[in-house]
Amino acid sequence: MSEVAPVDAPPAQSGPSTPAAADGDPTPASTGSGVQPDAPEIDDADAVQVGPPLGAAVATASRAGRNLPAAIGVGAGLAALVLVTLFTSKIAFAAVIAGAVGVGIWELVRAIRPVEARPPMVPLIIGGVGTTVMTYNGGTESLLLGLLLTVVAVVIWRIPDGPVGFQRDVTAAVLVAAYVPFLAGFAVLLEVEDDGVMRIVAFIATVACSDIGGYVAGVLAGRHPMAPTVSPKKSWEGMAGSLIACAVAGAAFLELGFDNGAWWEGVIYGLAIAVAATLGDLTESMIKRDLGVKDMSSLLPGHGGLMDRLDSLLFAAPVAYLLLTAFAPAT
Repeated sequence: MSEVAPVDAPPAQSGPSTPAAADGDPTPASTGSGVQPDAPEIDDADAVQVGPPLGAAVATASRAGRNLPAAIGVGAGLAALVLVTLFTSKIAFAAVIAGAVGVGIWELVRAIRPVEARPPMVPLIIGGVGTTVMTYNGGTESLLLGLLLTVVAVVIWRIPDGPVGFQRDVTAAVLVAAYVPFLAGFAVLLEVEDDGVMRIVAFIATVACSDIGGYVAGVLAGRHPMAPTVSPKKSWEGMAGSLIACAVAGAAFLELGFDNGAWWEGVIYGLAIAVAATLGDLTESMIKRDLGVKDMSSLLPGHGGLMDRLDSLLFAAPVAYLLLTAFAPAT
C-alpha cells in the first residue's frame, strides 16, 4: 500500500517518456489518454507502507476494485450467521461449517481446473460434507476416517476416466480434501465440547486479532516485506502486530474464559495462533499466485471467495484445538 496514484500526465509529447523512479523501480507513466495503470493486487490482511502517509494506503485501496459497502454488508451478514447459530444450536453451527466446507471445495476445484488438473468435484463435496457430519457425531477418529474415505472415493470415481492425468488429478484431490474438510473438522471438534461456544469464540476472535493487529501495525509501521514474491503487502512489522494482539487476546481468553486456564498459557496459545493464521494466509496467497487468480471466486461481493476468508481460520483450527485441549481440557 505504499504507492500513490500517479498524476495525469500533460498532453503527449514526441519522443520517449521518462518514468519516475521510486526505491529503484520505475513507475509507469500515464498514457496519453489519461488511463492509469492497474492498481496493485490487495488481498492480504496487513500492508507494507514504505514512507507515504496513511492517505496513500487509502487511495490505493480505493483503486483495488473492492466494493467497500458490499464488503461491509457481506462481512456483517457472515458474522451474524456465525454468531446466531453458534449461540443457539450446535447442530446449526455444524451445518454452517459443513456448508462452508462444500463451498470451499467447489471454489478450490474450480480454481485448480484451468491448470489442467481435474480433481473430481462430486466425491470431494460429498466426502467433505460427510466428514464434517461424521466428526460432529464421532470425534477425532471419525475425522481421520472421513478423510480416508474421501480419498478412496476420489480414486474410485477417477478410475473410469483412464490413466492419462490420473496421478495429477488424485494428488490435487487429496490436497483439496486435506486443506478444506480435514482442517475444518478441527473447528467441529472444538464445538462439540461442553464449553464449545467458548472454545469457538476464543478461536475465531484470536484469529481476528491476528488480522487486525497485523493490518494496523503494517499500515502504521510496515517497512520490511515478509514474503515479497508471495504476498508483497505483508511486513515483518505487521507480523509483530499480529503476535502482540494475539498474545493479549489469548492471555485474556485462557485466564478469564476457562476455569482451568492460565494467562501465560494463553500467551503461548495466542502466539501459536498468530503464526498459524499467517501461514494460512501465505499458503493461500501462494496457491492463488501459482494458479494465476486474484480471488478463489467472486461469490462474496467485496471479498472474493469464501476461501479468501477461511484461509487463516483453516490453518489455525488444528492449533486451537490442540492447545486448548492441552491448556484447558474439557471437564
